[in-house]
Amino acid sequence: MTRAEPAGEEAHFRALERLYAAAPINRFFPSTMDIPESGVARIRFAIEPEVFHAGGAAHGTSYFKMLDDAAFYAANSLVTDRFLLTTAFNLLLTRPLATGPVVAEGRWISGRRRVFVAEARLLDADGEEAARGTGTFMRSRIPLADLAGYRAE
Repeated sequence: MTRAEPAGEEAHFRALERLYAAAPINRFFPSTMDIPESGVARIRFAIEPEVFHAGGAAHGTSYFKMLDDAAFYAANSLVTDRFLLTTAFNLLLTRPLATGPVVAEGRWISGRRRVFVAEARLLDADGEEAARGTGTFMRSRIPLADLAGYRAE
């Protein structure tokens, strides 16, 4: 028996997961993303010494990239026709990240028309929060259906 292809909201979530995986930037930030429900996105990744600053912990670029992506995909899970764009993002870095697994959890907060607000937090292997961020995202003119990563191929 073959498994049925997802439809509706589920199909949109799986397509966004494919889009995330297809982004060229992720060659530099190996990670996986899943959207378990509308308004929620989780990214799993590992901090490796290659992303350390001179002080021996993860550079802020890793924090920003994963927080922005988790919040972005949480918001874009509510939009089925257009790609969103980050218009602003605020970070609060609360503790250094050393090597090991990290989860970025994104949640939509408000907005459903043109501008969306979502937040994200980074949790280390012990479940301790290392950072959080809040972003604003707006609809672009880019149709999701035109993006090769979004389409099932």
